[in-house]
Amino acid sequence: MRLLVISDSHGNYAHAFRAHQMAGDVDGIIHLGDGSEDARMLEEVLGVTVHKVAGNCDFDRGLPAELTLELGECRILATHGNRERVKSGLKELIGKGIEAKASVVLYGHTHLPAVEAAQGMLLVNPGPLKEGLAGSFAIVTIHGATASAKLYPI
Repeated sequence: MRLLVISDSHGNYAHAFRAHQMAGDVDGIIHLGDGSEDARMLEEVLGVTVHKVAGNCDFDRGLPAELTLELGECRILATHGNRERVKSGLKELIGKGIEAKASVVLYGHTHLPAVEAAQGMLLVNPGPLKEGLAGSFAIVTIHGATASAKLYPI
């Protein structure tokens, strides 16, 4: 299973569509906040479900702060990261992932793409899609209970 993971598009829906085009065939899309309208536009135009969480710049009260997705044997926790104060380190994020029994934790907010392992979990920040920055996205590949991720520049 291949997932397109994007975050921090901040109104730059063109980069969101570009990431989708560059990703090729994917089984799902996850938007990690700060661009909920961009995620909705992807849903409408592509006719697919985009799993989304609220970022600190999203004002849609209907969006959840976090999502837990069960994909096969893999449990994914998706959050924007501002509530876990990821700009000050990943300790709270890792704690939340352990609490959720996640094998993959997806987050944004820092505008710094990263893929790393901690406490038996894969932590993935796809980086920002915001215009004016070196935009990036992630592809998370799930095989049974294991997952890997790769970052791609826009």
